Amino acid sequence: MKRVLLFVATNIAVLAVISIAFQIFGFEGLLQSNGVDLNLQALLLMSAIIGFLGSFVSLALSKFMAKRTTGARVITQPSSDLEQWLVSTVARQANAAGINAPEVAIYDAPDVNAFATGARRNSALVAVSTGLLHSMTRDEAEAVLAHEISHVANGDMVTMTLVQGVVNTFVIFLSRLVGFFVDRVLLRNERGLGIGYFVSSIAAQILFGILASMIVMWFSRYREFRADAGGANLAGRQKMIAALERLKQGPQQDLPGQLAGFGIGGGKSRFGKLFMSHPPLDERIHALRSSFATS
Repeated sequence: MKRVLLFVATNIAVLAVISIAFQIFGFEGLLQSNGVDLNLQALLLMSAIIGFLGSFVSLALSKFMAKRTTGARVITQPSSDLEQWLVSTVARQANAAGINAPEVAIYDAPDVNAFATGARRNSALVAVSTGLLHSMTRDEAEAVLAHEISHVANGDMVTMTLVQGVVNTFVIFLSRLVGFFVDRVLLRNERGLGIGYFVSSIAAQILFGILASMIVMWFSRYREFRADAGGANLAGRQKMIAALERLKQGPQQDLPGQLAGFGIGGGKSRFGKLFMSHPPLDERIHALRSSFATS
């Protein structure tokens, strides 16, 4: 639950900070072409700039932040048989998926988890926890790596960024319309943008941001089914099923920030499926078994 709230809160906070900066520097004054009417073209342009700016900055910094927040150590020169196996397995799977081999890292954590991130398919990072390496067999770990390689090959990091950017754009656009309505109709401010506009637009932005997160989480769950299928193609369907079964038994803690949507495991939300970044493991296993039965 914490990771979902952190994901939602981080995105809303980024939008709020950029929006406030636009207000402080007077950019929102450009939304009025004659001091009275709302310039919808300027509003849409401003909404797109704010909406996509935070998403693309987060994407550009994703590898750096992932290493910093998890303490992941990139394997530059394998120092053990296990590290050599990790590097060679990722390289082999990346070659089969048609992408350059990502950086491979290990981070110290008791939870059974792994994640992939990076701004480009051919310059990605795949990291696994020490808990996963200690809890899973190599066949199961191979399937997890294949799942993460599938995320990279599918371009999921970029796609999620675009989806978030589009959603953010509509959040900003609609919240400003609400602010303008409150300012003009309810508070009857005849010229300029009053305090009612700024307060109500930020409040609406937070509310719409929470609702928009449901769309992002839905797409995130869809990606997981695709990555499971891709992992099954690269490592074998039974290995992928075995890895997901193992995940049901091991502890899973929260990955920080935007990494939550790119971990192998799923979590539960007290608000139900709408705010889950991953489908329940039983649903993912059922999807793989159903596909196997019909193939």
